[in-house]
Amino acid sequence: MPHVQTNGINMYYEERGTGEPLICIMGVTAPGGVWEAHANVWQEHFRCILGDNRGVGMTDKPAGPYTTDMMADDYAGLMDALGIKKARVVGCSLGSVIAQKLALRHPEKVQSLILMCTWARQDRFGLYTWEHMMKCKANFRPEDFMHYVQMLIFTKPWFDNDDCWNNMQQGLRDAAINAAPQPVHAMEAQAAAAMSHNTLNDLKNVKCPALVIGGKDDVFTPRWMSEEVAANIPGADLHLYDNAGHAFHWECMNDFNPRTTDWLLKH
Repeated sequence: MPHVQTNGINMYYEERGTGEPLICIMGVTAPGGVWEAHANVWQEHFRCILGDNRGVGMTDKPAGPYTTDMMADDYAGLMDALGIKKARVVGCSLGSVIAQKLALRHPEKVQSLILMCTWARQDRFGLYTWEHMMKCKANFRPEDFMHYVQMLIFTKPWFDNDDCWNNMQQGLRDAAINAAPQPVHAMEAQAAAAMSHNTLNDLKNVKCPALVIGGKDDVFTPRWMSEEVAANIPGADLHLYDNAGHAFHWECMNDFNPRTTDWLLKH
């Protein structure tokens, strides 16, 4: 299984497709394989690199706290190890703020950015939510923690759809029998990175093309966060989906996959 040494850790990654590289950075608690439904489309045009972030999956899980600077440097080292000088980058949630830092700390490595359900900073409500998530991780059974996460990321149309509902129930069953769930300390370390992230005064220095994309009904990273990021990155594009939440990329996949593919091909 492919690992590279980067920034003091062994980092796991997978590849899909060929062509110009696309670095895919997933969110809190989630391994790179969660990109599968999107990478299946992107891989027709790009060499997709799906990394397991520090603290999850088959990547090392050192003691925290982590920072988005640290995690961005993990990906810079991954690119170096793979001989990738410059790449398009897409990041989801925690992955999006890691991507911001990658563009700020290593601008020569980033051709363009897609920032999904992103933020420049957390407010009191956001910090309160992250604190509660950490408590849930420490005290809930894995399937109960998954239940809480589903309530954060999906909106009413998803719950009302029978197929989507059945997929959620399968997700709970899978969580209950996961042989290697993310350790509590690693989730807390990733959460620390999300909570301490603040690029509000730095986003003006992002020089590459950027698409900020999210859901208008996101309760985890509310729309004002996406709007603030887009307003502070020079020339950034912004698209927010109606009737969609934090998991808008699944809720609106029939539009999201072709929309992002077209944007990446242009940038």
